[in-house]
Amino acid sequence: MAYRRLAQRTQHLSAHRSSATLLALLCVLVVVYASLYPFTQWRDQGLGPFDFLGAPWPRYWSRFDTAANWLGYIPLGFLVTLAFLRSTVLPLPALIATVLLGTLSLCMEALQTYLPQRVPALSDWILNCIGALTGACLAQALEKLGAIAQWSRFRTRWFVRDARPHLVLLAIWPVALLFPPAVALSLGQVFERVEAALAQALEDTPFLDWLPLRTVELQPITALGEVLCVALGLVIPCLLGYAAIKDTGKRAVLWLLVCTMAVLASSLSAALSYGPDNAWEWLSPPVGWGLVLGGVMAAASVLLRPRAALALLLLALVWQLSLINTVPSTPYFAQTLQSWEQGRFIRFHGVAQWLGWAWPYAALWVAVARLSQRGEDAL
Repeated sequence: MAYRRLAQRTQHLSAHRSSATLLALLCVLVVVYASLYPFTQWRDQGLGPFDFLGAPWPRYWSRFDTAANWLGYIPLGFLVTLAFLRSTVLPLPALIATVLLGTLSLCMEALQTYLPQRVPALSDWILNCIGALTGACLAQALEKLGAIAQWSRFRTRWFVRDARPHLVLLAIWPVALLFPPAVALSLGQVFERVEAALAQALEDTPFLDWLPLRTVELQPITALGEVLCVALGLVIPCLLGYAAIKDTGKRAVLWLLVCTMAVLASSLSAALSYGPDNAWEWLSPPVGWGLVLGGVMAAASVLLRPRAALALLLLALVWQLSLINTVPSTPYFAQTLQSWEQGRFIRFHGVAQWLGWAWPYAALWVAVARLSQRGEDAL
């Protein structure tokens, strides 16, 4: 009987591959990146990597640092424990996850000893461990209450068989919006920075002459271009979800959720960048018209077949990326980024920035990969 239950559990898990493992790996990468950012000026400061364990307790506490060290490891503990629960039968997965993540946090704090801009602290490590334990216990409790099994049934009813890349990208999308884009909801603006990075890397080498030069300078975006970028930025995540959902009514729910998250994430980004009093400064008239146009376009697309949604997604991504990468960064935008690169945002700047850069290209890869599938794996 026990063997039969285990076989049924394994068969159920294989029918819809869990997103928890992939999300857990991505979360680990995010934590490592945030812990070691900005990855420069590594040096031996005459201290042992674990000397911080015996250092005096800090006299001053920052509420932001305390919350960040605790909250930052909660989703990691939750996802790692969930990955254990969904793919193994190991005992005490919450304890195992906490030990593993506590070891990861200890290694990150030890490596910070060699980064002059980072300060390892025993309090940070303890808070990381408490956060990991909190997330792990939450996952364990939800599993015992049947919430994880309920999610599996929900996913079976709502999504196609292999919806994992769609779900992961949709989960990351609001976080990617936290890095303030030059145009609202327009991710993937990398051309100008890639060009500058290549020029710097090839400086004083004969390969610099191979670098193609632009014949026309980047021009500020027009009001119509801004409207189109915002509209496409709202349509793209909707189409990504439509490709994994076949029911029209469920697509309408996703449409409402994406529209809500677009507004909330953009407002939170503005509040973090300019202060809570300016949380709605991003909502200019062109942005407002872009949201209306994008909402109408996304609502009209709920009737598309999954492969048609993927084809339209591919077109929308190429169109938006071609628009946003012909726009220069404004001085005001550059000043905003400077506030992210300093002070309390140093832990999150690099992570949010890379997510904002990479998200549309990952969605582009998913669209191309799914459209190229044939047979039973095709949508």
